[in-house]
Amino acid sequence: MSHGAARTVRAGRRTVEIQRPGKVLFPGRDGAPEYTKGDLADYYRSVAPYLLPHLRGRPLMLERRPDGLDGERFMQKNAPGHYPEWITRAEVAKEGGTVTHVVCDDTATLLYLAGQACVTLHRWLARTDRAGGPGHPDRLVFDLDPPGDDFAAVREAAGWLRELLTELDLPAAPMTTGSRGLHLVVPLDGRHDFDDVREFARQVAERAVARHPDRLTTAARRADRGDRLYLDVQRNAYAQTAVAPYSVRARPGAPVAVPLTWEQLDDPGTGARRWTLADALEQARTDPWAGLPGRGRGLGPARRRLADIRS
Repeated sequence: MSHGAARTVRAGRRTVEIQRPGKVLFPGRDGAPEYTKGDLADYYRSVAPYLLPHLRGRPLMLERRPDGLDGERFMQKNAPGHYPEWITRAEVAKEGGTVTHVVCDDTATLLYLAGQACVTLHRWLARTDRAGGPGHPDRLVFDLDPPGDDFAAVREAAGWLRELLTELDLPAAPMTTGSRGLHLVVPLDGRHDFDDVREFARQVAERAVARHPDRLTTAARRADRGDRLYLDVQRNAYAQTAVAPYSVRARPGAPVAVPLTWEQLDDPGTGARRWTLADALEQARTDPWAGLPGRGRGLGPARRRLADIRS
């Protein structure tokens, strides 16, 4: 079946060819709109000024759907040899060797990945181009995973966690995941390694659970959670990834992971899949994380404050 002639798109000094732009990646059914590979490329091109600052210097895991949502999913870490030489790569250590990841530093790379049916971009929490390198994250992420689709529980838990982080003098910003839950992102100064950051995140999560034991849990096993919301800190580990802001998710209707203001999170109309490929650009233009400080915090003072908190 033909999916239209290839499209040539100019991005800076590069020209990127999108093969089969008419290929349907998101089938229109059950009230959800249909979106093609060309639609995906158009979205990523438009949102690039807002997305790229969250990607530059970071190794990526690429979630590809060459045959759309109804086809096989590929989670791709290694950058294939046939990818253009101008795409930035980062070689990072793994047990027994290395992995060479794609790094998306420009709009041309973003378009090329869309042309490869890369629907979702999952990023490292560390940058390879900063002091400390890939072993020292400059982002800490709390993943709020609700039982079912209960976003009211997510909103409630985010408020409690924000209160605790405020006591620790750690600014945090919320982001819908485009799936079911929410990420709270804390900018760090990159001086601590992943083990330190994950241990600190675990201690914060356990303190939050101690305050609200009937509503929150850190139990990794789903069977042990009951109807409590899971505070997941496991993304704060070396080689783990978190969905990048403004990434499309491989779900019907093409929902998008979108940064929020705290006021938007308080709105009962906000849900994990509130924004989609059709309107996420409008949200990006409002710069919802404008209030975050430009420099991340160190964990030393926050650790001391956490040790002083009794309840």
